[in-house]
Amino acid sequence: MQANTRGWINGAIGVAIFSGSLPATRVAVLGLDPLFVTAGRAALAGLLALILLVVNQNQRPTRAEWRTLALVALGVVVGFPLCTALALRTITSAHSLVFIGLLPLATAIFGTWLGGERPSRAFWAFAVLGAASVAGFAFSQDGSGSLGADALMMGAILSCGYGYAEGGRLSRRLGGWQVICWVLVLSLPISVPLMGLWWPADPAMVPMSAWLGLAYVALFSMLIGFVFWYRGLALGGIAAVGQLQLLQPFLGLLLSAWLLGESVTVTMVVVTVFVVACVAGAKYTAATPVATSAPAR
Repeated sequence: MQANTRGWINGAIGVAIFSGSLPATRVAVLGLDPLFVTAGRAALAGLLALILLVVNQNQRPTRAEWRTLALVALGVVVGFPLCTALALRTITSAHSLVFIGLLPLATAIFGTWLGGERPSRAFWAFAVLGAASVAGFAFSQDGSGSLGADALMMGAILSCGYGYAEGGRLSRRLGGWQVICWVLVLSLPISVPLMGLWWPADPAMVPMSAWLGLAYVALFSMLIGFVFWYRGLALGGIAAVGQLQLLQPFLGLLLSAWLLGESVTVTMVVVTVFVVACVAGAKYTAATPVATSAPAR
């Protein structure tokens, strides 16, 4: 099987896993503090990552790679989980998934910037249209959002887009699963103490559904999903495989309606479709990424 095909397959699996992240986070923060959820998902995934690295006796990253790993950690271990957890205290996961429609665009922007490319004017036109549609939805009177929560979601998208692009580049040298494992291990000195600090006062009073939501985002969203996703970006290219994120809002909306019983309004669907169309157009007109050979790991 060709590397490009393997990249698309791995990327599709990663997107399918990520689609359950926001619904699971929503369930978790209904019974647990968002700060505890943020630290807990990173700490639990980090301990599993440490075991994987010790068992496989992987070579440690270089000094320059450690700096890059730290930046990736700020984006995907701290920025995105914390912003989404805080936002989901006041908005539904269905509302937040409209913002996820901008994640492919953010990944493309950071990918072209880190690769030293210059997107076309058409690319920026689609980018402005997509951003305008999200801003319009955020200020709409559908009663399901708030200015503060929407701002947090935008912060989550920017930090995650950077983490995806930088992590995808680094995966070409270290391998997909090694990158996320080193990122999580690097975060352990902070995530473990914070998990203990924000531990619930009475764990027995926390609903089982909240613990299950935390378990999903720790095991699947924070570790397993990234193993497939970074491998897909490394093998198939950041800009190309990143298009698979266009499926995430639709999958997430379906999960929100099915698992949480949340209402998916016509407005949400229309805005999501329009955002996806804008992101697709932006990606189609974006500059071709610099070709880089990727190890099949």
